[in-house]
This record gives sequence, C-alpha cells and structure tokens, in this order.
Amino acid sequence: MVNRHSFQRLSRRGFLAGATGLATACALPGVARSQATRRFPAIDATFLFVADIHACRMASGLSPNCLQEGKTDAALLRNVAALNAIGEKEWPAEIAGAPTGLLSAGSRIGTPRGLVAGGDITDDGGGQITEPSEGTQLLQFSQRYQEGVGPDRVHVPVYVGLGNHDLDQNGPPPHVDWYRREMRDYVEVNHRTGVFFKPPVPVTNYDVETDCYSWDWGGLHLVQTHRFAGDTGHGADSALPWLKQDLATYAADGRPVILFQHYGWDTFSTERWDPARTTFDDEGAGAPHWWSDADRQGLLAALAGYNIVGVFHGHQHPTPMIYRRDGLDIFKPKAAFMGGFALVKVTDEGIDAVLGEAADDHGAVTFTNAFTRRWTI
Repeated sequence: MVNRHSFQRLSRRGFLAGATGLATACALPGVARSQATRRFPAIDATFLFVADIHACRMASGLSPNCLQEGKTDAALLRNVAALNAIGEKEWPAEIAGAPTGLLSAGSRIGTPRGLVAGGDITDDGGGQITEPSEGTQLLQFSQRYQEGVGPDRVHVPVYVGLGNHDLDQNGPPPHVDWYRREMRDYVEVNHRTGVFFKPPVPVTNYDVETDCYSWDWGGLHLVQTHRFAGDTGHGADSALPWLKQDLATYAADGRPVILFQHYGWDTFSTERWDPARTTFDDEGAGAPHWWSDADRQGLLAALAGYNIVGVFHGHQHPTPMIYRRDGLDIFKPKAAFMGGFALVKVTDEGIDAVLGEAADDHGAVTFTNAFTRRWTI
C-alpha cells in the first residue's frame, strides 16, 4: 500500500483560514441550555481524539518506508506520554500570544472520559503476514492505545475507529477479506456487548453489519463511523440507514452530537483524478480518490435536522486544522505518530476544542489551535 500522506501539499485556495491558530465562533442558534427547556441530561464531557497512529511493527522490523516517515514505536510512546499527562495541565488562555477565548481557559483539564481514534490505527491492514494470523501492527496498537497502567499505554478508555490503511488491503487468496475482518473483529470485541460477553469499552448502539457504533456521555451523543458512514468499499454495507436510525432514536431531543470519521472536507480528502497530471490532486475533475461529492451529500442528508456540534477526522497528516464546511464545524489534529491530538470539552454552556502535539518524550505539549462556541440560551 503506497503512503502518499507525507507528501501532500495544501491547495493554494486551501486552508489558510481553516488551519490557522485560533478560531472563536459566535453563539450557536437553536441549542437551549436552560434547565427548564432542555429535554436531555446535563453535559460535562472532556475527551481526547487522535487519528493516523500508523502502528508499523512487523514480525521483523517495520513496514516499508515507516522509519523514514517517523512511524516508529518511539513516536507512539511520545504521543501516549502527552495524552496521559494532559489531565494535570490547564486549558490554554493564550496560544502564540493570542487569547483563545475558551470557556474553560485557565482551568485544570482533569481526567478525560476517553480517547477516540479516528482511523488508520495501523499502517498496513493490521500488519498481517502472508497467512492469516494475529497482525503485529494491530498488536502494537493495542499495546499502546488500549487502556492500561504504566507509561507505555494510555490511561483512559479507547473508542476504536478504522481508516483506509486498516481496511483497504486485500489478503492472499483465498483469504482476501482476512485483514479487514480481523480489524473489524477488534472493534467488535472492544465495544459490542453480548449475552455472555462484556467488552472493555461497552457502547450503547453497535451495528454488527458495519461496525459503526454510538454512545452517550450524559446529554452528549457520540457516533463512530470509521472511514465514513456511507462507505461501501470492498463490499461493505453502507451505515447511512443505521446512522439515520441511531440519530432518530438517540438525538431527536436536540442534544449535541459529535461525529467521528476518517475522511474530511480538506483538499487531500476530497482530491480527484487529474488526467492532465496523471495523479490525484485538488484540481482534478475525474474520479474521487477517497470519497465523493455524492458520499458527502448522502452524509449531510442523514445529519440534517440534528444538532451536530462537531465532526472529527484524520487522513491528512501534517497540518492541524479547524474549519467549517457545509454548515459543520470540523476538527483535524496532526497525525498521532507526529505527536498530534485534539482535546475537547462539551458542557451545558458550549464547546471548547484545542489541537496540540507532544513537545517532548515526557508529556509536555504545545497547543496550536483553539475553538470555542457558546450555546444560546
């Protein structure tokens, strides 16, 4: 599988506004926080988000190009150290000398409720060998990003999401779908409650057909859709029918909803085939590389009428971004193997989100972007 992420450029039209350091939003209409009018439980949820971990370990060494790209275990340990140390820090009042305007500015962050992974947890379909067996990359991911103790793994529950690097690789015949099935099995074992089995991180609504799932932290509804909810790649079932039913069941009361997926609205995620240059880029008019305009329209139709307060994604590695597209506030941290993460707090008052990255191997962080939105009363 060829990795082109590290060599992507931003469009000249691009993300000069969306990827800049600070974004302070005005009040959001139609979201009541009055105790008298609210129909859902109180909200006070702080969580972390990472994407593009790209665990690269094979039975012997790393996958091709991983060392050159910095996808090492040392890089993951640096990211883990930053995530584990975040609770003792304060929400930044300033970033690069500019006020953040965060509702929580200057207050202690505290222990997050969980860590959500936004796909590409492995670099190469789990790190399988030529015959079906446990993937070394999936094992490496679990040894770093599954809740545990000590400095070598995260200390909060982890909500797993899959991306194109996890799902796109075919196995050797007759085991063509083996890699995908093992990756999806890992999600299911971690999150789906059964009659005789309680997973380490149970969720409220798990769809067996698509492995998408949702859960609630108080009055906040959160939805994991892996690459994206309408994905039918490699024979997958579209999760749009499930998503529509999930939102109708759990979010029709107007509660805030946060969506997690791998692909975004950035120029890399939306690039198309450019026949003149014989490559995919942001100026091409041919077939989409990752997901199409129709895919995005289908998703927007499923989200219409619900209180979507944030979409978190990965896929593009080097640039932290906070931007707005199609009426959605969208957040993308730098890749986790590059130290990146997002920190989010949602309360009855509004939403704070900051993007940051590990600054050393011992838990220091640098915050790069900030966003806040206060709900209207």
